[in-house]
Amino acid sequence: MFAIFRSIFALLLSFGLLLLANGLFNSLLGLRANQEGMSSTYVGMIMSSHFVGMLIGGLYAGRVVAGVGHIRAFAAFASMLSVAALMHAIFIDLLPWMALRLVSGFCTAGMLIVTESWINERSGSQYRGSVLATYMMVNYLGNGSGQMLLKLGDISEFHLFSLASIIFSLALIPVLLTRQSAPILERGPRMSILSVLRLGPLAVVGIFTAGTINSSINALAPIYAMNMYGNASQAANFTAIMLISGFILQWPLGRLSDYVGRGILIAGVAVAIAICSLGMVFSAHYLPQWILVMAFIYGAFLYTLYSLCSALINDVIDAKLRVSVTGAVLIIYGIGAITGPMLVGMLTDIVGSQALFLFSFTASSSLAAFAIYRRIHQAIFVKPVQPFVPVPSQQVPTDELYLAAQEDLQNLPGASLKDNEGVVEGEHQSQ
Repeated sequence: MFAIFRSIFALLLSFGLLLLANGLFNSLLGLRANQEGMSSTYVGMIMSSHFVGMLIGGLYAGRVVAGVGHIRAFAAFASMLSVAALMHAIFIDLLPWMALRLVSGFCTAGMLIVTESWINERSGSQYRGSVLATYMMVNYLGNGSGQMLLKLGDISEFHLFSLASIIFSLALIPVLLTRQSAPILERGPRMSILSVLRLGPLAVVGIFTAGTINSSINALAPIYAMNMYGNASQAANFTAIMLISGFILQWPLGRLSDYVGRGILIAGVAVAIAICSLGMVFSAHYLPQWILVMAFIYGAFLYTLYSLCSALINDVIDAKLRVSVTGAVLIIYGIGAITGPMLVGMLTDIVGSQALFLFSFTASSSLAAFAIYRRIHQAIFVKPVQPFVPVPSQQVPTDELYLAAQEDLQNLPGASLKDNEGVVEGEHQSQ
């Protein structure tokens, strides 16, 4: 484990800085859009544009990685994210922001392809759950800490956009200076979503569900908290608690999944998310003093879902398919992430801010039901296949064959012992 983490330390440091900037930028954009008078539907459209870009990136960013290598591709994607962050402060309008989010989504997909394929190449099946859990801990610790940076400036000014751009640029340094070699690119066949679905149906459904819920929370949780508390500082605290709690259970559940199986834990985590979603709705109405505690528990379970599903699909693929499968996973996640904010944004305008957690309850309950169905289906209908064992054709000594044949012939009806002995002796001589 130490050797694995040493080989990916610089990558995780760069990735953590990118997520720190991304956490700041996502919440800043949602709050600024709300301040500019944009509706929840428009905010959902802006955030969904990011995931449209991720969807396109899942299709084509892998070609950039395969063409120039992991390190150069990472540097290019991080540089474009830095530029896009600054341009948001220059062009403050719905359509420019949607276009810029499209670009940033493509770059984010490329960054994730680089990071996840690099990590999966370095970790075997024995440690994959633990390593991916650490990766997701860095993810949510960076995203959550980024919320605290909102307090360093006024959301109506350009300073916070500039700060996000600076951190995006700083994220280049660890990867560019690492002495560890990047993975050797093995070009495999392109994986369609249907092929990935056949390999791991539960993983695919889980990744799609994680995309719908995670993107909805990331897009609309700051606005939800703003409506509840009435100021940006409290909204930042609420979002930070939910995101930072995402790293609490990553390691324990990732390690546990290496021993008890991913499918069981995916079902359990989905049930926990559904219960916590109802807890968020109940707390908001009847126990507002407990809302932060419930948000902490909710985030702790929610943000383990993607890493468990990603580990599940990577357990069953060949090393040559790492990049192409990572791209397919991002496409699946992107489809869910496009759907989530747009749907929840419209529901929020219709029924109010609690639509966010009611949607989370519905999606996670559906995943739990599917996971339990898959478990029952496999237990009843999928029979274990015994491994083929080559057996030599003459592994029994001739004397044993002689004695066995003599015993069988003695048991034949109407055969005398003398006849039997003659037949068997003849067979023994022929051997």
